Amino acid sequence: MIRGHWSLEDRLELGLREVPFEVPAGAGAVTVRLGYDRSRGVLDLGCGSPGGFRGWSGGARDEYTITAGWATPGYLPGDIEPGGWQVWLRLHRIPPEGLDYTLDISFDVPERPVAAEPPVGERPPRREIPEIDGMRWYAGDFHSHTVHSDGSLTIEELAELAKSRGLDFLAVTDHNTVSHHPWLAKIDRGITLLPGQEVTTDRGHANVFGDVGWVDFREPADSWVRHAAREGGLISINHPLGGDCAWLQPLTERPRIAEVWHSGWWDRRWGAPLAWAQAWRDDVIPIGASDFHRHGDDGPPGSPTTWVLAEDPSLAFEAVAAGRTAISAGPGDPLLVRLGDELLALDADGLVLVRPGGARQVIRGDRARVPAEAGTHRLETYENEVMAICA
Repeated sequence: MIRGHWSLEDRLELGLREVPFEVPAGAGAVTVRLGYDRSRGVLDLGCGSPGGFRGWSGGARDEYTITAGWATPGYLPGDIEPGGWQVWLRLHRIPPEGLDYTLDISFDVPERPVAAEPPVGERPPRREIPEIDGMRWYAGDFHSHTVHSDGSLTIEELAELAKSRGLDFLAVTDHNTVSHHPWLAKIDRGITLLPGQEVTTDRGHANVFGDVGWVDFREPADSWVRHAAREGGLISINHPLGGDCAWLQPLTERPRIAEVWHSGWWDRRWGAPLAWAQAWRDDVIPIGASDFHRHGDDGPPGSPTTWVLAEDPSLAFEAVAAGRTAISAGPGDPLLVRLGDELLALDADGLVLVRPGGARQVIRGDRARVPAEAGTHRLETYENEVMAICA
């Protein structure tokens, strides 16, 4: 048993600590149990081994197991190397009087937990949107979580939920881990699951999209941008005005992709997200995301829905990189998409089209076509509530 105490001064000096321990030769597993008074603080939990990163669960778990063949969601199975390992503890919330903690570490292989698979359901009919140049508009969500971080659903359960909402694709972006990536292509639920990682710190969150390996959240944000570019991925700034996780990270180069519309944008008459995007870059590519964790929190998958113009939903990231995006409040809500040099406004009768320069016109009819301009357009109500965005 390891016992210790963290002070507020410890947190301010170095927020992420590595507590070392030795794994003996022949160990079949590593199980770590963290104990502390959760009513007084928050410690985030992770693991490093001689080979590097082995997993992260943040504040969602107090225990994890790693074996050669399986691991607790959020952690990477593989060889149990003898030698020096580390329990990673991020001192997320430490009170002024400090926080005591214990670590109980064992090496026996426990029984593997088995989760039941959800039944297969039906997907609602797709909306009638014309194709253009061999591409079509697909509905999806670029931000979601599972039991591999602090979500409540398995990947299969999340996929079923997203499909039942009418989505064609879903990016699974668990916090500071890639343990979910190997499973995404193995799950056949009638929806395309795309790999991502939400790089999560106290001073802002960013999604790195693509199968680009683990992004080290301990490094400065500039390194996340370089990692994504080097490995052929994309990076977006997440919920930049999101309460205690608003974007406060310094950056040398600002990414072009931003989660302008998040499920936490409860009153869409509040123009701050749009103002932030305009101030961030004049060529922002807007995306939207539910940030789904569990039923009753955030919004369900597809609230909002991001639409991409692509040959296939598996190419959603490429479509975002090219700026072919649109956002609606949900899969069946008013929608504004580009069809060449025109805009198609669906189910938007009586809404107001706001052009990039600020000019406005009323949309009449449920399938209205109007000329398009370069830049971002949006649909609003007469009370200036944002209903749809089109890049």
